Amino acid sequence: MAHVVHGRMEIDVGIISPAEKFHKLFSCRPQHIPKMSSPKLEDCKLHEGNWGKVGSVISWHYVEDGERKVAKEKIEAIDDEKRSTTFRVVDGDLTKLYKKFILIFQATPKEGIGGVARWTLEYEKLSEEVPEPYATLEFCAQVTKDIDSHLKSAFGAEGPLLGI
Repeated sequence: MAHVVHGRMEIDVGIISPAEKFHKLFSCRPQHIPKMSSPKLEDCKLHEGNWGKVGSVISWHYVEDGERKVAKEKIEAIDDEKRSTTFRVVDGDLTKLYKKFILIFQATPKEGIGGVARWTLEYEKLSEEVPEPYATLEFCAQVTKDIDSHLKSAFGAEGPLLGI
């Protein structure tokens, strides 16, 4: 039986910090995320365009499963109403395994305090032998937990976030 070459997977992470803060962080200020999830994320650099603008290209240097990796991503969409940001991987380690790799981050508020951060991965493998990206999905979840912990300790659940 043939393995799936196209795939989609999601993970939801409960957050205490406001969903709007998470959305602004991923859509407009991703360069601040490595400070909140060190040593998993080493840096985030702007290559083209402007921070927080669709069409901009950014790169991440990160450590996943003990290996140093890089991902260059184009911001394809920012939806302030849905609090979502869509990134397409255009170069780096993931392109050695996947023909297409898209990450969608969405933060949804809950009644009262906190919310849910959802990561969706859409991908097309280069071959059937390529593994499902479970490690990448788990990495995204762990980074989200690190950010939430940082926001709670540094600013409080309702405090300011880097001028947002």
